[in-house]
Amino acid sequence: MEKLQLDDFTKYKFLSSLKYSPNGEYAAFVLHRMDLEENKYLSNIWIYNINTDKYFQLTSLDEEKSFIWLDESNILFPAMRNSKDKEKLESGEEFTIYYKINIHGGEAIEAFKVPLTVTELKKIDNKNFLVTALYDHYKPDINNLEGSEKEEAIKKFKEEKDYEVLDEIPFWSNGQGFTNKKRNRLYLYNKDENKIKPITDEFTDVEFINLNKNRTIAIIIANSFKDKAPIKSNLYLYDINKNNLENITHEDPFAYVYGDFLNDKIIFAGNNMKTYGINENSHFYTMDLNNKRTEKITDDFDHSIWNSVGSDCRYGGSQSFKVDGDYLYFVTTEINSSYINRIDKNGHIEKITTKGGSIDGFDIHNGNVLFIGLKNMKLQELYTLENGKEKQITSFNEWIIKTKRLSTLERITFENEDGITLEGWIMKPVDFDPDKKYPGILDIHGGPKTVYGEVFYHEMQYWANEGYVVFFTNPRGSDGRGNEFADIRGKYGTIDYDDLMKFTDIVLEKYPFIDSNKIGVTGGSYGGFMTNWIIGHTDRFKAAASQRSISNWISKFGTTDIGYFFVDNEQVGTPWNNVEKLWFHSPVKYADKAKTPTLFIHSEEDYRCWLPEGLQMFTALKYHGVDARLCMFRGENHELSRSGKPKHRIRRLKEMTDWFDKYLK
Repeated sequence: MEKLQLDDFTKYKFLSSLKYSPNGEYAAFVLHRMDLEENKYLSNIWIYNINTDKYFQLTSLDEEKSFIWLDESNILFPAMRNSKDKEKLESGEEFTIYYKINIHGGEAIEAFKVPLTVTELKKIDNKNFLVTALYDHYKPDINNLEGSEKEEAIKKFKEEKDYEVLDEIPFWSNGQGFTNKKRNRLYLYNKDENKIKPITDEFTDVEFINLNKNRTIAIIIANSFKDKAPIKSNLYLYDINKNNLENITHEDPFAYVYGDFLNDKIIFAGNNMKTYGINENSHFYTMDLNNKRTEKITDDFDHSIWNSVGSDCRYGGSQSFKVDGDYLYFVTTEINSSYINRIDKNGHIEKITTKGGSIDGFDIHNGNVLFIGLKNMKLQELYTLENGKEKQITSFNEWIIKTKRLSTLERITFENEDGITLEGWIMKPVDFDPDKKYPGILDIHGGPKTVYGEVFYHEMQYWANEGYVVFFTNPRGSDGRGNEFADIRGKYGTIDYDDLMKFTDIVLEKYPFIDSNKIGVTGGSYGGFMTNWIIGHTDRFKAAASQRSISNWISKFGTTDIGYFFVDNEQVGTPWNNVEKLWFHSPVKYADKAKTPTLFIHSEEDYRCWLPEGLQMFTALKYHGVDARLCMFRGENHELSRSGKPKHRIRRLKEMTDWFDKYLK
C-alpha cells in the first residue's frame, strides 16, 4: 500500500446529474475528471443499463455538464464545439447549442440553437421547451440586430466590459460575478420556428421550475425586485396552453425551496423564517389546485431538507427532490449523515435509506432507487437500493481503497459545559506508533449550518498520511440536530467556541500521543471566521490556516453578496442599530491579542467572504508583529477547495501543509 499523495485528488472521479430514462430501463449521469496539464475539469455523460447492470461512456466532447432525456433512447445536452461560435459569444451574441445523441450508438448531432444563454431546459413536447436563461436589463439585444447597427452594438458591448454600474443589491454573486440588473428569466421556446417568448418580466429572477405530469402546467419559484432583493420568494403557476402566469404565494414573507405536483395537489417546501431566521428548517405543505387552500402537513418535522455533509471530493450537482407515484422523495441531514426519505400528501414520512454517509444525488422510477453516495469511507460511486439494501454499482474510485494507505475514523462523544452531548472524530496517522508523539490539526467546518460526517475528506486523509492527527467535531450551530441546536444567531464566537475548546481538551486528554505543544487549527468560511476568532482568544494553537474567512462583520455587511441580510440575521444587528455587537463578534477586534502564526487563503473572486476580510486580519497580525502570510488565488471564488482549478487546489493544500510543517514539526 502506498501513501496518499497531495495531488492524488486530481485522479479522483466525481459523479453528478443522475437521471432515469423515461421508461426506467437506463440511467444517465455525468462523470467528471481533472486534466492537470490543461488545469481544468473534463465532463462526459455515462449510461447505466439497469437490465444488464453495465455502464459505459456515451459522450466524448469533455464539456457535457448537464443533459435531459429527450425520449427513451435520446439525450439532449448543451456543448460548444465551434471556435467561431465561441467568438460570437465573446462579442455579445447569446445562444446555447444543444446536441442530440442516441444511447444505442452514433455520433452527437446538432439539434437546435436557442438564442439565449440557457441555464435550464425542460421539454414540453417534441418542439416546445420551457427554458430559463440569463437576461441583462442593460445589455443591447445583439442577436436581433444586423449590419452597422449590430457592429455598433458589439463595439459598445466590448467597451462596456471596462465598466460596472451598480444600482441594486446584491450587485454580485459568488461564482457568477457582477449580477446587477441581471436575472434568470423564464421563456417558452419553439425549436421548429426558433422563436422565444418571455413568460416572466425582466426584473423577476426565477429560482426553480417544475412541470406537471402532462407538461401543461409549471410551478415556479421566483423573486422580483429592482433595488434590493428581498429575503423571500413567491410561488407561481404557469398554464402553458392559456399562457397565464398566476401568483399563488400562500404567505408573505415566505422562503420557498421546492415545489411539485403530487396526485391532485401541489406539494411544496419552505419556511416563513419567523422563529429561527433565514436558516430555519423547512416544512412541507400541500395546496389544492382548484381553490388554492393550503395545509401544512409536517408540524413536528425538524430536519434540513438538503445534504449538508461536508467533503472536498465532489464536483457538479444532482437533484435532491423527486415525485414518483404517490410520494415526494427528498434528502435530509440527520446528526452526521444524509438520507433519502419520502412523504405522502398526508405528511407521513418514511426513511428509505438507513446507512450512514452522504447522499449526493438520487433519482426514482416506479419506486426503484438509484443514488450517488459517499459511503463506507469511499469516494463517490453509483448505488442502487434493493429491498432496503444498498448495492454499489460503479467502481470508478476503488483503486484508492486498494492501493492507498488511509486512516479510519474514531468517533468520540462528550458533554459540553451545558451538558449537551456532542460528537467528534479523530484520524490517527496511517503509520501510527503508540510510543510516538504526533502533531495535531483541529479542522472546523463551514456553514455554520453544515456537518462533518464519516465520509472521505482528501485533505484530512493526506494530513494523516503526513504524520498528523486530525480531529474535528460538530459544535452548536451545526446542522443535523434541529433548529434549536443550529441557532447561534447573535452568539458567534461564544458557545460554538466553547464547544470547540472543550472538544480539543477532551481529545488531548483522551489521546496522550498528541503533542499538546504542536497543534494547529484550520477552517474555511465559517470555519475561517472561527479560526480568526480562536487566534484572538487563545494561544494554545501553534499555527493556523484561515481560509475564505470573515474578520469584520461591519465591513462584510456592505461588501459581500449576502452581507446585507446575512449579517443582520446572524449577528442580530446592522452597523446603524447595533455596531457595538457587530464589532464584538468581529475577530479583527481581538487581533492585537493574537500570537499564533497564521496563513490566510483567499480567492480574488470570492464574493461570499470577500478578499478584504482576509486582508484586514492579515494586516492586523503583521501590524502587531505576528508571523502571517496571505496566498490569494486569481480566477477563483468561495469554492476553491471544492471545485477550484486543479493546480490551484494543489497549491492551496501545499501552502497549508507547508505552513503546518514549519510550525508543528
